[in-house]
Amino acid sequence: MTDQRAARGRGHAPGPGAERGHGPGDGHDHDTAHGHGHGHAVRSDADRRPLVGALLLILGFMAAEVVTGLLAGSLALLSDAGHMLTDAAAIGLALVAMRIAARPAKGGFTYGLKRVEIISAQINGITLLLLTVFFVAEGVHRLVSPPVVEGALVTVTGLVGIVVNVIAAWLISKANRSSLNVEGAFQHILSDLYAFIATAAAGLVVWLTGWARADAIAALVVAALMAKAGWGLVRDSGRVFLEAAPTGMAPDEIGARMAATEHVVEVHDLHIWTVTSGYAALSAHVLVAPGSDCHAVRQATEAMLHDTYGIEHTTLQVDHASPKLLIIGEEGPHCRDPHGPSHPGAT
Repeated sequence: MTDQRAARGRGHAPGPGAERGHGPGDGHDHDTAHGHGHGHAVRSDADRRPLVGALLLILGFMAAEVVTGLLAGSLALLSDAGHMLTDAAAIGLALVAMRIAARPAKGGFTYGLKRVEIISAQINGITLLLLTVFFVAEGVHRLVSPPVVEGALVTVTGLVGIVVNVIAAWLISKANRSSLNVEGAFQHILSDLYAFIATAAAGLVVWLTGWARADAIAALVVAALMAKAGWGLVRDSGRVFLEAAPTGMAPDEIGARMAATEHVVEVHDLHIWTVTSGYAALSAHVLVAPGSDCHAVRQATEAMLHDTYGIEHTTLQVDHASPKLLIIGEEGPHCRDPHGPSHPGAT
């Protein structure tokens, strides 16, 4: 018996790490269902406006800061300007990625191009890490041989930069920050805000005391903030590329919870992965007791996954257990290449 439920939304095939479903031709009962949720579409129109506003604001101030940094001889200001250049690039990349990711799935791209957002987030993170290396090297050099710095000019520019970045951060915060793509742009702006605070403080110290090394120290603070934000983006986007389970979801716990469903004999080949930000998917092979209702078990399992873990996109293959089906591996009639542990049920 095969029961293929009609999709309630756009269909999504299992990800690369998922076990392929077994067709009716293997001689066993099958109940394969695909759960489809909503709410993962890219809100491009709603998100694009605040991002464009932040981009224009940053580009205007960045040009003024480069000129001021050169006139003042301030590495802190130039590092801030360099960071703002990456801010502008990050926002521009986010806008392009949002437009591409919103395209519908077709052809060989069964998920569409949603992961373009994750590529954007990773590029943003790598850029921040590369800038960190440059500004650490230059900051150390200026600690050893501090140049003349115009403290008053640095202080005023830093204070203006704080205001500009507060406005830009507020604009981006109005977009959908559950997207790693938008979060990457936001982290650029946020770290730049902290950097301007450090720059304004350094300029004030240089202005009042003449201690020029404060400017280099501020640049090193900026570099540390860049490193923190960059590593976070690279780590989180890397988890998506490696098909890891979403942060906070434990596959063993979820498998045990699925196996505890009434009439379930065993759950195996369980895969949980992230397609893009906020879009978790799950597939599994579920064996139920002979004579039990496959459809009811499937529906109960999907409801539990949705209500407990927020997983809306599921592909469950449900079979009646038999002595042969319980043989998994090289000698078994199915799942000759099983992935991960098996979760026995209480039945």
